[in-house]
Amino acid sequence: MAIKLSQLVRDNIVKLKPYSCARNEFKGEASVFLDANENPMNVPYNRYPDPLQEELKRKIAKIKNVRPSQIMLGVGSDEPIDLIIRIFCEPKENNVAAIDPTYNMYKVCADINNVEYRPVLLNNDFSLNAERLLTAVDEQTRVIFLCSPNNPTGNVLNHDEIRKILNGFGGITVIDEAYVDFSSRSSWLTELDNFPNMVVLQTFSKAWGLASVRCGMAFASEEITGYLNNVKYPYNINMLTQNFVCEQLDYEDRKNNWVGMLLEQRDRLAEKLRTIPFVEKIYPSDANFLLVKVPDPEGIYNKLMNDGIIVRKRNNLSLCIGCLRITVGTEDENNILINELKQL
Repeated sequence: MAIKLSQLVRDNIVKLKPYSCARNEFKGEASVFLDANENPMNVPYNRYPDPLQEELKRKIAKIKNVRPSQIMLGVGSDEPIDLIIRIFCEPKENNVAAIDPTYNMYKVCADINNVEYRPVLLNNDFSLNAERLLTAVDEQTRVIFLCSPNNPTGNVLNHDEIRKILNGFGGITVIDEAYVDFSSRSSWLTELDNFPNMVVLQTFSKAWGLASVRCGMAFASEEITGYLNNVKYPYNINMLTQNFVCEQLDYEDRKNNWVGMLLEQRDRLAEKLRTIPFVEKIYPSDANFLLVKVPDPEGIYNKLMNDGIIVRKRNNLSLCIGCLRITVGTEDENNILINELKQL
């Protein structure tokens, strides 16, 4: 049921002549660069970075089993989220829909772009109701955001329900897989060629331990990545980030070991939290955090903060009344948390 992208993309984006530099036009080896008004000293930092990050994309493509042309790299996942809304949504005219509760940047980006945001409540157990979500969209809905595993609830959304949305919605369906490495369910990347209007977001911030590097990945059809690359700023990923992430990709085994350790600690932390008398519920998690229900989230949050332990209040979100979100730390960090909670 996918609608052709030419009918979804804003007219001004279709007509856009993207910024082009000589490095885009030149293919091959060169020894003299006199095109970009760069300082000839301080090599290699004097040169602008590769605007399309081709070497890094080739390495990512091998690991993710996709084509380099199916990748757009952004400053975290937030940049492609913003770009998707800018490309497909006419301000004050189109709208986007998303599950509720979920990652708040979808709403922030919609608000910044003056695009209506439609939150659709999950079931009480945080599961996805595809029919409810599809009922909430109309002919002006251009994008649906699905976070799976979801933040802050931690659960993977049912694949069959997601498939109903992919088949039933003609616009762009974005599946945000920031926490997919911590889940036993497979990524939607394996279905990239089957759904031309699907975008899958992943990041180096979580499992790879590179949150401060700010490098996110958007995977989609070549047509969609083409629009994303046209609209993004030309040098959005600097040379230091490109080179560093390229190096880190050589240590995938280390990343996998970290994931294994965090999964063990997640189970151990959940077990220890169950021994705390005032903990009412620990929700199942497919991510590197736990959503925990307590009787006084504000008071507990403040007491932990005063002791130098920072968790996240989530009790103001739909279906999350009384909840704190606790990231899984090292064994020592988790022990400090548990000891503090026992003294409350």
